Amino acid sequence: MEEETSSSNRPPLPDHLSVDPRSPHHVAAVFEHEVGIRFNDKERHDVEEYCISEGWVKVPAGKTLDRKGKPLMIKLKGKVEAFYL
Repeated sequence: MEEETSSSNRPPLPDHLSVDPRSPHHVAAVFEHEVGIRFNDKERHDVEEYCISEGWVKVPAGKTLDRKGKPLMIKLKGKVEAFYL
């Protein structure tokens, strides 16, 4: 890799990222580092997926599960910023 993004050689944060490995928006190289999400100027620690350009995050809706046993997600719209910790 000749591309240098920072002193610790982290990959650039994508516009759309998901923590689900089965998602087409999952980038495993990004998750080798700690990633932080700021939503409407407040840090969130429960974000499962985000899109900066469209301005939304997906977070679990409490302890509610869908029929497959996964947390039910809700989409919140607002200002999204992603950064490395």
